[in-house]
Amino acid sequence: MTVQSAFQEEAARVENVLKHIHEQLRTIGPRYTGNDFTEQMLEIQREQRQQRLEVAQREPYFGRIDFQEIVHPAPRPLYIGKAGVAHEKSNEVLVVDWRAPVASLFYAFSGGEAPVTYESPDGDVEGTVHLKRNLMVRDGKLERVVDSYVRGQEEESVTDEFLLYRLGESKDNKLRDIVSTIQQEQDRIIRTDKNKAVFIQGVAGSGKTTVALHRLAYLLYRYAGAIRAERMVIFAPNRMFLDYISGVLPELGVGDILQTTFAEWALEQLDGAVRLDEAFDPFTYWFEHQRSKEEMDTATSRVKGSLAFKALVDEKLTLTESSLIPVESFEPMAGWKVTPAMIVEWLSTDDSNEPYMKRRARLVSRLKRWLESEWKARRLTDKTLKTKLSTKLSAYTKKIPSFTAPQLYSSLLGEAAAQELLGTEACKNTIKSLKKKFILPEDLAPLVYIQLRMYGNEQPPYDHIVIDEAQDYSPFQLEALKQCQRQPSMTVLGDLQQGIHGYAGIHSWKEQTALFPEADTGYFELDRSYRSTMEIIDFANLVLGGMGDGVKPAVPVFRSGEAVDVVDAGSNEERLAGVVQTVKEWQATGHYRTMAVLGRTARACAAIAAELEAAGVPCSLVESKQEAYGGGLTVVPAYLAKGLEFDAVLIADADADSFGSNDAKLLYVACTRALHKLKLMYSGKLTTLVAEQPVAVG
Repeated sequence: MTVQSAFQEEAARVENVLKHIHEQLRTIGPRYTGNDFTEQMLEIQREQRQQRLEVAQREPYFGRIDFQEIVHPAPRPLYIGKAGVAHEKSNEVLVVDWRAPVASLFYAFSGGEAPVTYESPDGDVEGTVHLKRNLMVRDGKLERVVDSYVRGQEEESVTDEFLLYRLGESKDNKLRDIVSTIQQEQDRIIRTDKNKAVFIQGVAGSGKTTVALHRLAYLLYRYAGAIRAERMVIFAPNRMFLDYISGVLPELGVGDILQTTFAEWALEQLDGAVRLDEAFDPFTYWFEHQRSKEEMDTATSRVKGSLAFKALVDEKLTLTESSLIPVESFEPMAGWKVTPAMIVEWLSTDDSNEPYMKRRARLVSRLKRWLESEWKARRLTDKTLKTKLSTKLSAYTKKIPSFTAPQLYSSLLGEAAAQELLGTEACKNTIKSLKKKFILPEDLAPLVYIQLRMYGNEQPPYDHIVIDEAQDYSPFQLEALKQCQRQPSMTVLGDLQQGIHGYAGIHSWKEQTALFPEADTGYFELDRSYRSTMEIIDFANLVLGGMGDGVKPAVPVFRSGEAVDVVDAGSNEERLAGVVQTVKEWQATGHYRTMAVLGRTARACAAIAAELEAAGVPCSLVESKQEAYGGGLTVVPAYLAKGLEFDAVLIADADADSFGSNDAKLLYVACTRALHKLKLMYSGKLTTLVAEQPVAVG
């Protein structure tokens, strides 16, 4: 079959499938708004079906694989799409959902005539692949057909032409799904069993965030009925990042998943007992001035997130829980007596796994019932005596410790062991802040951990937790989140090479994987970068130099582009003028939909944005705690750009004063934001992180 005839055949099928989709959408009928429970349940199913069809209507499918099972005489074409579609009358499958077991063949097959298998609910299915084809459909029209494998033909290239085509496209202000270009190593992670803590070490541009989001969609499909979207949660580093990834799950037909930051979630768990001290911003303290690695490693925030500090918290909690049994008997009157042994017996009939404050509340209620029972048994009527007995009971129960999480935390910080670990001054400062109900981000993990241990979680356990940029999470933060699950079901992702928050994060994934039983964990490395050109990735790898952190350097996909420019811009005034000129030149080409000018500090970025605006070049200045990224031309501090990507990036202050020897990871983050074009400008002396690299300095 010729390329033209294959295109015509596929175009006709697209048109036919879309007709079926349109007809099914037309027949769904109006929304039910009545009170009948059965109809309400049916309406939920109708809404879900309508959502699937609307997703399919935008892009009915993106792939085709012709698979011949051993027991079948001929291959059968299977079309893979974001949502499954069946014929409305015959129930024939027109489009296979990408999450279905057989669809794994499309992602896992990389060529060759040897038999292949996929795992179905009924066991392994073996067969042969005759054709693997990528298709691009936009606005109901077939635009592109690429065959990556045809059985019997020699494979001319191992390069995925369709993948390179998609990677070469310009980006907008939202992260996109990758369902049409999921690679074999990514698919393996997506389809991992749910009852595991899956850790993903992924280099910049490896697609780890999108893999995690697609994993959520897969789990909801694979374990339908056993897990629910409203019992899943995504933790992202900030609100701007959440806005950036907000379009992926709806495009995959998934909704109702909580998306938040750890700080927002923890404060909600603490129910208004404390609030963050806005006067201190960790970004300002650690990134507006260069701090040494030694300062970061010994920072109070890092110690508070350590397992050593958690051990102190656990000791305090254990001691508090043991005090639930009073050492004295309760004897309000002669002959009326509750002994500690009786209390032990009472507590043994309750759930010993219940949190301390719930068990305490049950004990107090039990004592009240006992006193009332004794009163009734003796048929007493003296109200004055009854009041006196109640007062004695109140005095007795007050001896059973009752704490809020901030009170217990403050008590711990007043003890010698905590002051030895954290420093006396740090403990005193935190105690002072707690009295004013102010805390720092570093206090959230221990506080919410205490809250959950003492009071329990009022919400149902999470079915699955996703943690993005997890290299910036302390072990204590993960321990707090573990309290919200019956069994581990997490997707934990990040990149140690982008661990710029050394004052709070980890240096090795073992610091987090060791928190879970080995049988309940999975560890994957994604070292292929699909974001940037070879030139940009090679340059960024050299920035890191010998910094390995035990992970592999990024390997670029074979997509070549322009060389990285490193330009001596002269004086500071000339450098700012050069920024304006570069941006205008890039805009004039019309090649870049999104551009970013990155600076080392917020102050530097404010100056750059002012210069651009004065020159008549509108831009968006990104600041800490910003909630949305609008695309176009953006000016942003390098430490706030993590997770974002742009067609072209200009690092405006690549001098030695801005990026010192301890800033390799920060500069690496800045460089790897660029998809197609990267330029560095500096005044004075070029940063030593790139000074010895073989690049042209203009």
